[in-house]
Amino acid sequence: MDYIEAAKKIKLNSIKVNFDVENTEKLPIGTSKVGGHPDLPEGFKWYYFNGRVPLEDFTKNRPLSFIAQINCKEVKKYDLDNRLPSTGILYFFYELETMSWGFDPNDKGSARVYYYDGDISKLVRTDYPEDMPREYKLPSIKLTFESEENIPDYEEIEDICNEYNSSGYEIYDEFKYKGNMAPDFSNKLLGYADSIQGSMLHECEGVSRKIYCGGKLDITPEEQEEIKAHKSEWKLLFQLGTVSKGDFELMFGDCGEIYFYIREDDLKNKNFENVWLILQCG
Repeated sequence: MDYIEAAKKIKLNSIKVNFDVENTEKLPIGTSKVGGHPDLPEGFKWYYFNGRVPLEDFTKNRPLSFIAQINCKEVKKYDLDNRLPSTGILYFFYELETMSWGFDPNDKGSARVYYYDGDISKLVRTDYPEDMPREYKLPSIKLTFESEENIPDYEEIEDICNEYNSSGYEIYDEFKYKGNMAPDFSNKLLGYADSIQGSMLHECEGVSRKIYCGGKLDITPEEQEEIKAHKSEWKLLFQLGTVSKGDFELMFGDCGEIYFYIREDDLKNKNFENVWLILQCG
């Protein structure tokens, strides 16, 4: 199979997410943003994760950090494939002390996505839990958006096609990056992930079946075939890299990215309960 021809057939629209770090205005309730205080329905129960303390042999229940909120009305005109809800707000949370990688089924709950589709005027700018460490509170950054055409990385299209590639890695990457061999990492909604350590589809499907994916998979041939048959159901929802503003910098691992993945049917049905996060870094 020629991956270049395959990519042309499965290209997707992506919504590029830009940081307006120079913006100092007080943002109205419900505005799309990274960090700051989230605008949540009154009585929202903050998410916690009982995860292992880094470099220690015990777990601790810790609050998830608020990462971003996306007002679906603001991004609607950039969602050319009509895949996101047309109204409401998507909220992204992630527990930053643990920074789970996502290859362990026990990472479930370390990242969450909440969807609100009610009256925006009833939202409340919500304080963080009292036990939230200061260094895990992101500064408020207004977001702007634009549409861009997106095709998979070589490793992901290899995962999708499950066939021999006749075009070759270097030829495909030259086509994808139009002569610029450095990956064009961007914060984005939808489209395909800019992967650092290879395709994540197999990993998403594996952990959803409670299979540990942090090493050689200890699974039966039947389980392997099931994963292979269903891994392409997973789609990128949100990709985010280093967040910096003024003196604040949040880096995921070593200049890494976090990727929120969702099954296509769940996205169509506005079900964000089973979103899975994977962290990759170089």
